Amino acid sequence: MQALWRDQADLPQFPALSGDYEAEVAIIGGGMAGILTAYLLRERGVEAVVLEADRVASGQTQNTTAKITSQHGLIYHKLMETMGEELARQYAKANEEAIASYRDIIAKENIDCHFEERDAYLYSLREMNPLVREAEAAAKLGIAASFTTQTELPFPVQGAVRFEGQAQFHPLLFLRSIVEGLSIFERTRVQTVEEDQLVTDKGTVRAKHIVFACHYPFLNAPGYYFMRMHQERSYVLALDHAMQVKGMYLGIDEDDGWSLRSAEGLLLFGGGNHRTGENRGGGKYNMLRKKAGELWPQSEERYHWSAQDCMTLDIVPYIGPYASSAPGWYVATGFEKWGMTSSMAAATILTNLICGGHSPNSEVFSPQRFTPGASAKNFLKEGGHAVRDLSREIFAPPRAVIEDLPMGHGGVVEVDGQKVGVYRDENGEAHVVSVRCPHLGCQLEWNPDEKSWDCPCHGSRFDFTGKLICGPAQEPIA
Repeated sequence: MQALWRDQADLPQFPALSGDYEAEVAIIGGGMAGILTAYLLRERGVEAVVLEADRVASGQTQNTTAKITSQHGLIYHKLMETMGEELARQYAKANEEAIASYRDIIAKENIDCHFEERDAYLYSLREMNPLVREAEAAAKLGIAASFTTQTELPFPVQGAVRFEGQAQFHPLLFLRSIVEGLSIFERTRVQTVEEDQLVTDKGTVRAKHIVFACHYPFLNAPGYYFMRMHQERSYVLALDHAMQVKGMYLGIDEDDGWSLRSAEGLLLFGGGNHRTGENRGGGKYNMLRKKAGELWPQSEERYHWSAQDCMTLDIVPYIGPYASSAPGWYVATGFEKWGMTSSMAAATILTNLICGGHSPNSEVFSPQRFTPGASAKNFLKEGGHAVRDLSREIFAPPRAVIEDLPMGHGGVVEVDGQKVGVYRDENGEAHVVSVRCPHLGCQLEWNPDEKSWDCPCHGSRFDFTGKLICGPAQEPIA
């Protein structure tokens, strides 16, 4: 389950922190957002240190489909209705400028990362009106967008929104170039942050400015981001001997919202979105395989992988000051499905804030914003999810006994009168873990597609032995 990017591009290795360290800026997270922030700061004469718990790009960055686009689903019409035209225009401008920034950096540094300009399409098999509204809204905000009924897809559509001047690239080839000369410590997990000091498992770092670019903030307070986001998973196949498409496509239909784009001679075919921790039945990869077999019977699967995305209450990322009570702290999170473009937008905004105290187009992303029209309904929905999933740990009974669990399957079972998580491997050996997430105590659920224990509350994930895969949890399960 390795993405094709990692298979085709090895990044240089960096040492772990050893002892105490001081820097002007400390960046938590060595993904695209963290590395771009360090790079842009260095361009402004500010040295930053990046602290990565594993290896650079080992998290969500390596699992992207690597589209660089300002087309972010049905967003612009909604933003104009809920936030107003000015803030919607800021969002559009920040993302259009992010595309241009990638283009400029790649040209300046002479980076061979397979950067290609492509049109991006948002399509539907059933509906036309939402797409017409989205095209009109995006065009009004200054994006080269238009409605069309013509696509190269292998099935008929009711219509599509076409965004011109978008792009795609190989993210790890890009990172391999821009990490050169940056101060990076790998395998250095930040455990706590207090004022200007970061405590890691390898030493401490003091910094005037601290940036949380670690996908999901692991501190519950201040900021309370765990109350304002959830995480979702999606799945992708890389297919040989399938069609090649010139554009980048994303469907808006709930059951047939396929994602398609060509990369490295393969077709990336994705879908199967679900809230993290809510895939007990599994079958997401098989669903994609079945559809791929219908559309391209001669195709062959070369890679398959999945991604995880932070979803905010009002579909806009949180980029800016971390909290009013934490001066000098900054955050970049909640990128939805648009991590590459949002990473550049975040790096630009945070660099401007650190260097000058102001950044154009930053208001719409403010983590302290109040958007009742856009987020009140989702805030109540998130609260309902949390109550349900927290109470499941206390009240929900085990679903089976260990003897009934087939080999190669996992589930919440009863062992010696106690509710635990068990995975029985293909040899029949049982791997028994706690089903209590160490973050806030929600009951973990088995994900059969990835043989992992996932938290439905806030998206922490663990492998079947209990090892932490991703946060906000900071420790493994017993």
